[in-house]
Amino acid sequence: MTNPTPHILVVNVFFAPYTYGGATHVAEQVAINLVNRHRFRVSAFSAMSRPEFSPYSVLTTEKNGIVNHIVNLPAHRHSKEQFSNQNVRKAFSEVVRDINPDVIHFHCVQDLGADLLSAARELGKEIILSIHDFWWLCERQFMIKADGTYCAQDPIRVEACAGCVKDMRETIGRLEFLKTQATHAAIVTYPSHFSKSLYERSGFFPRKGVVLRNGIIPPSSDFFTKQARRRELDPRLVFGYVGGPSPIKGWPIIQDTFRRLKRKNFKGILVDASLDQSWYSPNAYAGMSGEWSVRKRYDSITIDDFYAEIDVLLFPSQWKETFGLTIREALSRGVYVVQTDGGGTIEHEGTDRTSLLQIGEGSEKLERIVLDLLENPDTVRIEPLNVHSFAEQADELVDIIKHLGAL
Repeated sequence: MTNPTPHILVVNVFFAPYTYGGATHVAEQVAINLVNRHRFRVSAFSAMSRPEFSPYSVLTTEKNGIVNHIVNLPAHRHSKEQFSNQNVRKAFSEVVRDINPDVIHFHCVQDLGADLLSAARELGKEIILSIHDFWWLCERQFMIKADGTYCAQDPIRVEACAGCVKDMRETIGRLEFLKTQATHAAIVTYPSHFSKSLYERSGFFPRKGVVLRNGIIPPSSDFFTKQARRRELDPRLVFGYVGGPSPIKGWPIIQDTFRRLKRKNFKGILVDASLDQSWYSPNAYAGMSGEWSVRKRYDSITIDDFYAEIDVLLFPSQWKETFGLTIREALSRGVYVVQTDGGGTIEHEGTDRTSLLQIGEGSEKLERIVLDLLENPDTVRIEPLNVHSFAEQADELVDIIKHLGAL
């Protein structure tokens, strides 16, 4: 590299100190590794919505050595401004001119606008776009239909979306606009072969895509000691669930499964990842067998504390997700996973094809699996899986940047 201190601008709708969602976690952790491992200068551009600040003003903060330029979005915006907002574009262009990064790495741009890519191109910047969900293909972002079920289109054809969207003309215009903006990316990364294939079959990013697997925070050196100590003090199996109280994440299947169980000698832990701790009241798990409790969402500091508490991660997602970060976190720590056969979530060496749940099949199979685990608890004592880390993901990203010749 000719530049002794390469400068990357990371663009994501959220970024520390306003951290929310799996994609934000990935964007932040890769950025931190670029700073600490590769000595890059990293800046960020993200959004917030605070009534005490002027609309579209830009505030600057810093965490983990990364300066974050945060544009303040007004609460009430037109639906089109979710994917194209000239005020955000102007603020973004001013930041780019001011800090002059070598490369701009886009992640999730909903609410910021996809036309930030053309703004970056007009300013002569090389662009990497990392896909995390189906926002570029689906107005509803996750391919979840209006009735709460998985869309399952493959490939996605916009004419089939009429039953889910409010304004079909706007939806068609949105898709064409996004396809145009997508042409500005020099390279597009995907977390899984599943997501790459679906996007490309649906007409997006032809010949530009590579799979860049998301990393995880690996277990700490004392994790397995903590896990063994907890199991020694209380030998009861502990089931964990992180997905939230949503039908599409499989929560009703978990409720039905454990409300029918006659066994009681086990525990369950629900992670409440909401910002206001509002996901689970006692009524949410009333009548479920076993001893259930709720934990606050974990972060990079407390992740091992959560996984040391559980033996089985329940992942009965009812849609085909692009990756499945919590699955990899669990498997790397020797935590058994019961999961759905769902898209990119099964692209790991720990997949047990014989016990995969199927989307839409109800709770009967999960109940059988849970009963079998309670009858044969040694089944959950698995060897930790060697899982791709955020450090390795950052290394691969640096190779991509070098290949572009941007530094």
